[in-house]
Amino acid sequence: MLQALMNLLSLCWKPFGHGAADIGVTGSSLSGGGGGGGGREGKDGLLWFRDVGKYGSGDFSMAVVQANQVLEDQSQIESGPLGTFVGIYDGHGGPDAARYTCDHLFRNFKAISAESGGVVTAETIERAFRQTEDGYTALVSDLWSTRPPIANAGSCCLVGVIFQQTLFVANLGDSRVVLGKKVGNTGGMAAIQLSTEHNANLEDIRNELKGLHPNDPQVVVLKHGVWRVKGIIQVSRSIGDVYMKKEQFNCEPLNPKFRLPEPMNMPYMTANPTIFSHPLQPNDSFLIFASDGLWEHLSNEKAVDIVNSNPHVGSAKKLVKAALHEAAKKREMRYSDLHKIDKKVRRHFHDDISVIVLFLNHDLISRGTVLDPPLSIRSALNH
Repeated sequence: MLQALMNLLSLCWKPFGHGAADIGVTGSSLSGGGGGGGGREGKDGLLWFRDVGKYGSGDFSMAVVQANQVLEDQSQIESGPLGTFVGIYDGHGGPDAARYTCDHLFRNFKAISAESGGVVTAETIERAFRQTEDGYTALVSDLWSTRPPIANAGSCCLVGVIFQQTLFVANLGDSRVVLGKKVGNTGGMAAIQLSTEHNANLEDIRNELKGLHPNDPQVVVLKHGVWRVKGIIQVSRSIGDVYMKKEQFNCEPLNPKFRLPEPMNMPYMTANPTIFSHPLQPNDSFLIFASDGLWEHLSNEKAVDIVNSNPHVGSAKKLVKAALHEAAKKREMRYSDLHKIDKKVRRHFHDDISVIVLFLNHDLISRGTVLDPPLSIRSALNH
């Protein structure tokens, strides 16, 4: 029975590779065929976008803009027999952990859900996170002698799963999902954050870390006006960052700036996601999933207002461009001038930004419609 279910899922949800990395999508073309969900796709300098497409519960829009020399953000949307899966992976210390997570987390989720009889629960999602973390740790161990910097690569990880009229949100780090919810009959739209963030700049997170490490007065340190775990990293949960989790990777040949001066008695970071379930309601209109690069420049309310005030088509691109306009304004320059700045130098103005907007069609959600052919889209590996 289990093997038959796995075979069915394999047929319906084919794994993806990197053959279409230059245009940003696997299993689709510029015209949107081959399981790509339809819609217009293109590039504008360092910005890649899919203006609109179809997933199992409605329309979606997707956009990514690069700022780093190598794109450290990864993102994906998968829609098939297990509902719809969205992933935003905000890498740091290089692209390795985000790419690994994008390659393996959904695959692990699919296999574990099949073992559980094709049912999605908070436990199946948590197991997929744990299996992905274990796999990345094993990769670091294998490459430790030849590529030690892989030990200080990590990734924030935001996942949303829509399954049988329930939205599951799982998060590590400081990416964010915000719900646009209709308010009465006024046409107003409330912005409701559905994810919990793990950033040392939040007092609750600092208190959590101090509680876990009561004998370490340096567990969080204010450095250059920013709170950091051990004075090094802002987030307290991630995939990867094994140098902050296992003592055997916090020594030579790791770069000295990542080495801790004292023995590590217990991990300073974890990969335990905060998981939240939300029964979808008829007045739930859309969901904005985005990496921290967007939320550095746009409030929840501003982002919801932009999506609510414009057509579905191009909504993710509009959010990215609004953030870039704000980033330019903060540096007293025009957006047109920022647009000319190349990757790597662009990182001085903003981070990589990934956005996926899901519009909720409650007729489709209540019918439990399965998209045929299934959708599988991954953002470009690099621009």
